[in-house]
Amino acid sequence: MLVHQFAEYAVREQTSKLSAEVIHHAKRAVIDWYASLLPGSRVAPATLLEQAFAEDLDRGNARLASGRRATLRAAALINGAASHSVEFDDIYRDAGFHPGSPVISAALAAAQAHGASGEQFLRGVIVGYEISTRIGEAVMPSHYRYWHTTGTVGSFGAAAAVATILGCNREQFAHALATVGTFASGLQQAFRSQAMSKPMHGGHAADVGAMAAMAAAKGVTGALDIIEGEVGFGAAMSVNPDWGKAVRGLGVDYHITQITFKNHGCCGHAFAPIDGVLYLLKTHGLDWRNVKRVHIASYKAGTDIIDNPAPEGDYQAKFSLQYVTAHALVHGSVRLNAFSPERLHDPDVRAMITKIEVVADPELSKGYPNQRAAHIEIETAR
Repeated sequence: MLVHQFAEYAVREQTSKLSAEVIHHAKRAVIDWYASLLPGSRVAPATLLEQAFAEDLDRGNARLASGRRATLRAAALINGAASHSVEFDDIYRDAGFHPGSPVISAALAAAQAHGASGEQFLRGVIVGYEISTRIGEAVMPSHYRYWHTTGTVGSFGAAAAVATILGCNREQFAHALATVGTFASGLQQAFRSQAMSKPMHGGHAADVGAMAAMAAAKGVTGALDIIEGEVGFGAAMSVNPDWGKAVRGLGVDYHITQITFKNHGCCGHAFAPIDGVLYLLKTHGLDWRNVKRVHIASYKAGTDIIDNPAPEGDYQAKFSLQYVTAHALVHGSVRLNAFSPERLHDPDVRAMITKIEVVADPELSKGYPNQRAAHIEIETAR
């Protein structure tokens, strides 16, 4: 069973000799996570979650971004939501997955709560990344039709990270994954509105992952065939999952060295179009004021989510290809300030949105998730 293969790897990794490259990339992932956590901790839903779970705060040894004390699970939940809120968290491309939010949020809370060393913490992060990214690859791309990988696959990553930090043995580790598999969730419908649910997917994954590992460490058991069973995770949430990908290169080829760190503060499906329009402006010396029309052709899995010419607020704007592309054309970048009230109502940006056409390209659609590309055409007035 897959959980046993993951457990064998994870227990070895508790004492393995890690390469300097792997450790370096793990540290980079943690730094990037902090860079997303800090601004995300100052906005909803994190600020509201602090109110909602006040009885779990100001006690325990885990910490929120502000330094406020919290129980392990409360810190995992709130930091997980905060680090996924401003859309600057990392990406593992081939699984369409943001591993940092669930994995590092749960790992740090567990390390703080149990007084783990920095090395133990990083080992937990690494194991969480390696297992979750592979499960993600195995169920993609069909999984992404309805499900949000950060919430679903991230649950396994969080459980793996915490189980590693707790020093779980093979049996306990396997049951941590077996238990969390039935709590893996997160529907894509959540991020097609102005709702706060999407960042909470990262928080939920961190929370249930921590819960499953903590329970397994005390003897709670789970269905060991939960991943590949007849009515398990793969069967319910994907079509013909390739479980060979779930263990291929495990412990040898480290996915944590292949993580993408965002340069734009929005949905990753918009990156190719943003990069494309900025490249054309620079290469051809174009002035955005002379742009008459922008034609964007990209892959359907992306356009299904971000083709939104009329975003209602800051959250929808992060998932509006038209808005972020228009903002990049007018202001030259898409940073945190791209979603301030002033920028959201900028008349130049709003006018540019009306000039942008978006279509799904059949050939580019075939390349997803291993390729995220776009064809860009800019027509000028003169």
